This record gives sequence, C-alpha cells and structure tokens, in this order.
Amino acid sequence: MVRRVLALTAGRFAVTVLAVIALLAVLGPLIAPHDPLATSENTLAGASGAHWLGTDHLGRDVLSRLLDGSRVSVLGSLEVALTALVVGTVPGILSVYLGRVFEWITLRLADTLVALPFLLFAVAVIALLGNGLTQAMLVTGVLVSPLFYRVSRAATLAVARSSYVEAALISGASLGMVIRRHVWVKVLPPIAVALAQTVGVGFVIVSSLTFLGIGVQPPEPTWGGLLASDLGYLSHRPWAPVVPALLIMATVWASNLLADAVRDVSGEAGRALTDRRGARADRFDPPDPAPAGGAR
Repeated sequence: MVRRVLALTAGRFAVTVLAVIALLAVLGPLIAPHDPLATSENTLAGASGAHWLGTDHLGRDVLSRLLDGSRVSVLGSLEVALTALVVGTVPGILSVYLGRVFEWITLRLADTLVALPFLLFAVAVIALLGNGLTQAMLVTGVLVSPLFYRVSRAATLAVARSSYVEAALISGASLGMVIRRHVWVKVLPPIAVALAQTVGVGFVIVSSLTFLGIGVQPPEPTWGGLLASDLGYLSHRPWAPVVPALLIMATVWASNLLADAVRDVSGEAGRALTDRRGARADRFDPPDPAPAGGAR
C-alpha cells in the first residue's frame, strides 16, 4: 500500500509535507537560533538578520518559539490519533464476535461519546486532573474514537459474513487467528484512512485548545498559543499570525490529502481483487450444454 500511495502525485506531496513537519518536531528545538523562553527589551520587532520572524510582545524570538512549539503540537495530534485508534478499533472488531450484550454496550457507549462536546469535556477533565496537554489529548482521543469504532465494525461485519471466515471458525480456528489472518487485512485500509484524517483533526483540536490556553503551562510555546498571542498585537505586527496559521493549515491539509490517497489506493486494490476473483470463477464455470439435436 505504501508504494501505491507514493506512486500518486497527491500521496507523494502529502508525505513530503508531513515529513517536513515531523522533522520540525524532532529537530526544531535543537536548531532554534535563540532560547524560546528568553525575554528582551526588543519587543514587537520586525524581521531582521538576528530575528528572522521578529520578536513578540515580551521580546522573545518568534522563529525559535515556532520551532520549539512544533514538538508539542505534533505529539499532541499523534496522542489524539493513537488513543482514538486503540479505544475505537479494538471494541469495534470484537463487537462482531463477542455476542449481543457486548455489542449493545459498545454501541451505546459510542453513541454517548458522539453526543459529548469534546471541548467542554476536555475543559472539565483538565479542571479535575490539572492543566496538562497529555490528559487533554487522551480525553479528546476517547471522544474521537467512535469514528474508528464504526469504521472497524463495518469492515469486520463485511468480512465476518464471508464463507472463508465461517469455514475457518467451523474448522476450529481461534478468534485471534481469524482476526489476524483474515479480518485485519480487510480492516486495515479503512483504518489507515481514518487514522490519516484523525491526525488532521487532532492537529485542529490541539491548536484550538492551546489557542485558548488549555493543556499547556505558559510560557511553553505552541503553534496555537503563538497564534493567540499574535492576534493581540495586530496593530504592531499584522503579518505575525500568518506563519503559525500556515503551518497548521499545511499539516491539516496534508493529512486529509494523504487520507484521500490511501482511500483511492484501497479502492483500486479492492476492485482489482474483485476482478481477479470474478475471472477465476468464470474460468472454472462449466460450459453451457449444447442444445439437444444439434443446431439446424
């Protein structure tokens, strides 16, 4: 699947953008030209050789704060996506095989999580557990998990009704073996699409929470926090919010573009598999019997 995604122009472009963002998250704090927390008297300065993106209202270097804040923003979005993946996919697959009671309970929980507003719920949890990005992202990941639950459950239902899975279960194969060898192969493509989309959603959520000052302790830099602080000084630096806004938009757009590429590749692979199975079935179909008495 990876090779097929990279064979698409959209897939290559999305992977390139996300790779650059990942490099910023890994190397950003190391290559920052200044201490992102160091203040100075040179406040609200424009771009210069010493400060490529200028300074903020406390005299801190904006470029250094962008580079240092990339790690928190990227890790937060990954926490949301991975939490949603685990919390949603496992019950979604098992709900098909563990009976009606487990199915009913997980369906009701998924409906309840969909009805909860993630922002208010995250604020309530932070008020109980303390202001921290990790607990905020874990809670948000749980609230986003119904997407993975529905996707994995729908894909598993389609596979569970197939004849080869029923034959494997009748022959004595364990549930774990059936899921590993038959179910997971079919569930993986839609899960990959949902994961790529959730990374973008997680980035929007992280940016929204940090924009409101939730989940981070000042003066720790984040892209959403930089965007919020720059909006307060538009009269002095009207171009300041452009760079953090573009970084957020590029990351979300690349995640959605990657999800579209994975969806296209999965659809082509599924159609090719269906065509091969149809050709194989036609090959072994017996020929129509000749009419009695021969043709006149």
